[in-house]
Amino acid sequence: MGEYNSFKVQGGAQLSGSIIPQGAKNEALQVISAVLLTPEKVIISNVPDIVDVRKLIDLLSGLGVEIEKISTNSYSFEARTMDLDYLASDDYQANAKRIRGSVMLLGPLIARFGKAYMPKPGGDKIGRRRIDAHLNGLHKLGAAFEFDKAKDQYYLGGNGLKGSYILMDEISVTGTANIVMAATLIPGQTTIYNAACEPYVQQLCRMLNKMGARIEGIGSNRLTIQGVDALSGTEHRVMPDFIEIGSFIGLAAMTKSEITISNAFEADLGIIPSVFENLGVQTKWNGSDLIVPQQDSYHIQPFIDGSILTIYDAPWPGFTPDLISIILVVATQAVGSVLIHQKMFESRLFFVDKLIDMGAQIILCDPHRATVIGLGRTQNLRAIEMTSPDIRAGVSLLIAALSADGTSTIHNIHQIDRGYERIDERLNALGAHIERVHL
Repeated sequence: MGEYNSFKVQGGAQLSGSIIPQGAKNEALQVISAVLLTPEKVIISNVPDIVDVRKLIDLLSGLGVEIEKISTNSYSFEARTMDLDYLASDDYQANAKRIRGSVMLLGPLIARFGKAYMPKPGGDKIGRRRIDAHLNGLHKLGAAFEFDKAKDQYYLGGNGLKGSYILMDEISVTGTANIVMAATLIPGQTTIYNAACEPYVQQLCRMLNKMGARIEGIGSNRLTIQGVDALSGTEHRVMPDFIEIGSFIGLAAMTKSEITISNAFEADLGIIPSVFENLGVQTKWNGSDLIVPQQDSYHIQPFIDGSILTIYDAPWPGFTPDLISIILVVATQAVGSVLIHQKMFESRLFFVDKLIDMGAQIILCDPHRATVIGLGRTQNLRAIEMTSPDIRAGVSLLIAALSADGTSTIHNIHQIDRGYERIDERLNALGAHIERVHL
């Protein structure tokens, strides 16, 4: 797939049918990292077959984890015999730098083996993404860390680690996951206050408890972990990816399509459906299936006092930042205006220049805010040539292209492949016209 670096997207098709969301990318990266906490076999199913997950699995393989691919989306992991010298190798450092999720290996490694190396992580170019929450939390558990400027890497070491009270200064999802994983094998009690409570973290905690961990407060912002001597193996299924579900809601709205999202599970979506409803996008449930009916038009709902609607991201159970770009694209064809406020990352709105080139009416106020004046379908977006800057913006541009007049070209689709499994094949099955090409 690597040689095909662009999409040719023919717009204007009306889609229909059912689609099953992939396993959640962000959860998969956490629970796969957690296999390092036990020498026993851990089986994980519904793993999305995407670039970032494959890179993390390759890292574990290099560390000596015995990995069996049971099926396309199911793996067994056994971290019995580990090659810890590989951590300091140039090969590990180069590979770990390519995936931001590799930072979540720090907690398991320091807890079970007492040391870890970590390069400055890569990932999306969406602004500064500090790892202070990770390092400060592990430091409070007794780990010492050093940063080697020459090698651009961190070293963590720890003997005599013990539980501690940790008040996080940032509600970091991956930071919370890292500290939780480390605390499970550290003597004493660890309390994490101001913890992230995203479904990903909840799923990780449930898996760890099945392995023998003692974690209380799951789903809240205060987690209490009693350290245990060892964890056992388990079986775990990754939840459906609610970011992909939200992307499909936006896709249906923009292409005037009726799409059924199978196995969406209402309890896992939080306020996502209601935020789309604020844009006038209807959804309805049939058991665990979410149906987005065909709509010729949708109207943005102002606030009760009549003032302009503002949609902003916030830590869970607030609206996820990963869907802000999708919401922005959907708003371009709504009736009405909305202010989009991306609070958590300062570079995530910079893709709007591509939408403006497509004919959207957007005022980029600053790196965090954009005002969208909906076209109300009075004017379709037009096809252009563009480049995907990050995972979520990439899919947002793909949705825009599918709704546009003409054939668009999207380059750097590696970014999209990092987070969405075979997105072209799956959408083509609904009636889209997406061709993977080499340009």
